[in-house]
Amino acid sequence: MFPIRDHNPSRQTPYVTYALIAINVVVFLSYWPLFADPRQLQLFFYDWAMVPVLVSEQGTWPTMFTSMFLHGGVMHLAGNMLFLWIFGDNLEDEMGHVGYLVFYVLAGVGSAYAHLVSAPGSPVPTVGASGAIAGVMGGYLLLFPRARVDVLVILIFIVQIIPVPAWLMLCLWFGLQLFSGIGADPLSGGVAYWAHAGGFVIGIILTLPVFLRRGGPRFWDRTSGRPPHPQADYTYRRTNVPRVRRRK
Repeated sequence: MFPIRDHNPSRQTPYVTYALIAINVVVFLSYWPLFADPRQLQLFFYDWAMVPVLVSEQGTWPTMFTSMFLHGGVMHLAGNMLFLWIFGDNLEDEMGHVGYLVFYVLAGVGSAYAHLVSAPGSPVPTVGASGAIAGVMGGYLLLFPRARVDVLVILIFIVQIIPVPAWLMLCLWFGLQLFSGIGADPLSGGVAYWAHAGGFVIGIILTLPVFLRRGGPRFWDRTSGRPPHPQADYTYRRTNVPRVRRRK
C-alpha cells in the first residue's frame, strides 16, 4: 500500500514543509555525481551520515542532524518526500511554522538516537529523513486518526486507489516497523526500523501538548477524530482517451 494523498486540506500555506522538501532535494542533487564513484560516496557518507559506532566512540553527534537531509537514492528521496508532503502540512497548520520546524528536528534527532541505542556498534552509515517523517506520521495519527487517506493498492495485476482512515494505514505501517525491527540484524545495514518506530513514538509524545491544548479527548469528541474543517472530496472521472483494441 502506498499513500498518495489525504482528504485533509491545509488552511494555510505550509512554507516549512515546502522548504524541507526543497532542502532535501537540493542537498541530494549536490552530491548526486558521487553515485558514479561508490568509494567517494561512502567517504562522503562517513563524514556527514550518522555512523553509530563513530557516534559511540568518537562523539560525532552533529551527524545525527546532518543525516536527516541525506538519501541513498532517487526512490529513497521520492518516497520520503511523498510522505512528508501528504502528512506534514496538517501538522504545520496545528503547530505553526516555527513550532513545526522545531518538532521536525527533534523527531529526526530523536529517531537517530533510537537507532543508535538499537545498534551502537554498527559501522553502517544511516541516512534519510524517514525518522523525522515518522514523527510527523505519529503526530498526524494523534490529531486526525479518522482523516481519510487514499492508498494505492497493488496486488499482482490489480491496481486500485482505496480511501482508508488514517489510523488504519499508519498503525499498519508502525506495526510493520516493529515486526521487521524485531527480526532484523541491526549490524547488517538495510532499513533502520527502530529509527522509524522511535520517531513515530516521539512524534506522538511531542504532539501531546498540541492535542491537550485542543481539548484532548474532547477534541476527538467534537471532530470524531476527523479534521476540524471540511475534508477534500476527490471525484474520479472516466478518461476521454479512447481504447485501442488489438487486432486478432
